[in-house]
Amino acid sequence: MKWTELSILTTHEAVDAVTNILHEAGASGVVIEDSKELDKERIDKFGEIYALNPEDFPKTGVVVKAYLSASSFLTETIEEVKLAIANLVNFDINIGENVLTLCEVDDEDWSTAWKQYYHPVKISERFTIVPTWENYEPVSTDELIIELDPGMAFGTGTHPTTVMCLQGLEKVVKEGDTVIDIGTGSGVLSIGAAMLGAKRVHALDLDEVAVTAARENVQLNKTDDVVEVFHGNLLDTVKEPADVVVANILAEIIMSFTDDAFSIVKPGGLYVTSGIIGAKKDEVKAALKASGFVIEEVLMMEDWVAIIARRP
Repeated sequence: MKWTELSILTTHEAVDAVTNILHEAGASGVVIEDSKELDKERIDKFGEIYALNPEDFPKTGVVVKAYLSASSFLTETIEEVKLAIANLVNFDINIGENVLTLCEVDDEDWSTAWKQYYHPVKISERFTIVPTWENYEPVSTDELIIELDPGMAFGTGTHPTTVMCLQGLEKVVKEGDTVIDIGTGSGVLSIGAAMLGAKRVHALDLDEVAVTAARENVQLNKTDDVVEVFHGNLLDTVKEPADVVVANILAEIIMSFTDDAFSIVKPGGLYVTSGIIGAKKDEVKAALKASGFVIEEVLMMEDWVAIIARRP
């Protein structure tokens, strides 16, 4: 199927209004390329924020992109968009250069276009995430390289919650440990645990697409002798306790099964959890403590939190 990409160079002030116009014209979503992204300050402790390519961003202002199906009414739709944006000046909205460009896009182009933004990234003292289509040479002898193709599953390995979980696993996983990975996504945490010396990893996810992607990534990283991936909801597929349990999921879900989580962590074992927005930190800590966990460490990155807790 053919699609037309509308690209509009405008101002930060006009972004919301232009986005609304595009939605009303039939776009189900927009892409925003903001020139300010290049100058934004970020925490970069382990290089997890890799260099942005200036070629991907406008020199000034904001580019708002939308995609419309190529139909017989496309010309009229584009003219309506132009008029609606030009009319914003009547509402005292600065639309800047207001340059509109068009190009044709195929469905198959979209399926791989995102890969240009995903590169090797060192996310902890030892772990480096490398996309399967990139060539990478290790920079140290003890570096652990996880090759990853996230496919359609959430989890490129560079989101702050994933980074903190891997950093947490690096702190707590010992040779010969058993590990449970709840909500494995692309399998990156399970693979990391195996590389750190775990003898058995039980990974599970409710999303069948994630299960497929995780199994492929586990095989790709030659950890399928340690990691087994299951389709299941939370702890449904878990039969016995583990030395380490990791869960990178939503705070609300974490709080809903802290008692169950406590029961599958061996006495003296550790629970590493993230997916927690900063505002929920105290609630999650309270829920973990109420179930019997002792909080050992709280990690923070951007507005996200990870908690390492021990079962006494």
